[in-house]
Amino acid sequence: MLFRKIEKLIDEHLRSDSKKILLIDGARQIGKTYIIRHVGEKLFKNYIEINMVEDSLGDRLFENVKTVEDFYLQVSMTKGEKMGRKEDTLIFIDEIQAYPHLLTLLKFLSQDNKFTYIASGSLLGVTLSQTTSIPMGSIRKVRMFPLDFEEFLYANGMNELVISSIRKKFEKLEALEEPMHNKMMDMFRKFLLVGGLPDAVNAYISTKNIQAIRDVQNEIHDYYAADASKYDEENRLKIRRVFDLIPSNMENKKKRVVAQNIENKKGKTFGDYADEFEYLISAGIALNVQAISNPTFPLIESSGKNLLKLYLNDVGILTSILYGNNIRAILDDEKSINLGSVYETVVASELIAHGHKLFYYDNRSRGEVDYLIDDYDSLSAVPIEVKSGKDYTVHSALNAFVQNEDYHVKKAFVVSNERTVTQKGKITYIPIYYIMCFDANGTNSNMSF
Repeated sequence: MLFRKIEKLIDEHLRSDSKKILLIDGARQIGKTYIIRHVGEKLFKNYIEINMVEDSLGDRLFENVKTVEDFYLQVSMTKGEKMGRKEDTLIFIDEIQAYPHLLTLLKFLSQDNKFTYIASGSLLGVTLSQTTSIPMGSIRKVRMFPLDFEEFLYANGMNELVISSIRKKFEKLEALEEPMHNKMMDMFRKFLLVGGLPDAVNAYISTKNIQAIRDVQNEIHDYYAADASKYDEENRLKIRRVFDLIPSNMENKKKRVVAQNIENKKGKTFGDYADEFEYLISAGIALNVQAISNPTFPLIESSGKNLLKLYLNDVGILTSILYGNNIRAILDDEKSINLGSVYETVVASELIAHGHKLFYYDNRSRGEVDYLIDDYDSLSAVPIEVKSGKDYTVHSALNAFVQNEDYHVKKAFVVSNERTVTQKGKITYIPIYYIMCFDANGTNSNMSF
């Protein structure tokens, strides 16, 4: 099976005496159900799994459940023989968003303390915002993402010793030896093709067939597109339009969302589509990068909401849309192909999977810098510039950024294909694969209610 870092978090939570119910949020098809089932069956003699989407399409046993007693009764109708004690019984409520009232019920299930519970779902940000009674203090909500690059390396046979040595090299700001660098660049380029959706990774491992991989990615992309317009009857066409525009926006110089292009209507502003953006972001199928023109720590206090970049949640889906089955465009590093949007997408997915909030620098007179992240050690912003070509030392906006004394910049990074690690003033040049080492310092991607 595929190694997933979140397995440790799930395992530790279920072994703990926490009364909070762990709620795993994230896009569909990223492996939430599989990893919860794996841990649950390993730890508990009595493992009960209930998929609420399946129930809503079938018997609808839980549609009108409002009390703890009603919930137990419905579970017992099909799984009564497995309802033992709290210590040996786990009830996994999958796709809980199908019945929003069950989110409120989690509080009372937690208080009753009769069994151990875990839940998962997608669109939980949207669902919770529409829930009249959020179960305060009873939920620990954790966001899950597709496989990141490190998990992809594990899937392809790299062991903990090798990956640990790579991390130590990064911490010392040292370059890998050329053979290892070449190996890492080969794996990184394959990651650009395959991405982190578990079914696509498994297809790559078992077949090495790009057509099989693309079939998986295209199916999931179509599934996301249909899902994006399923839940909101009033705005579904606009949601679908915003989602469909993401790849083409990535090919534009600015890469940001242009409100007037969504429906081809002049005068439209970001505010006209705020709900549609929020929906796609909450669903986990789009990653949002907010603009900052005057960066101060913490960055969230300086972010603007009228300039926004949206990235697809999986780089494999993007390369499938852009290049189809032509793997040479990426593997051969074709000079005629600009991989800027692809590199930016993978950096976005790596940073958010490692606990960072996503921002970029936008200043009308000084230009743009691809990413800004918070540094909790220096209490300042760290700019990151992403380069996919040979001109990785050309970055006028970044130069102006680090020289601005008002920003109190302590360090900056340029990530590129270059093997060597060099420092020029505050700017450090590192190979692109080191982005897997950018764990958030002092941040926690978990949220408790």
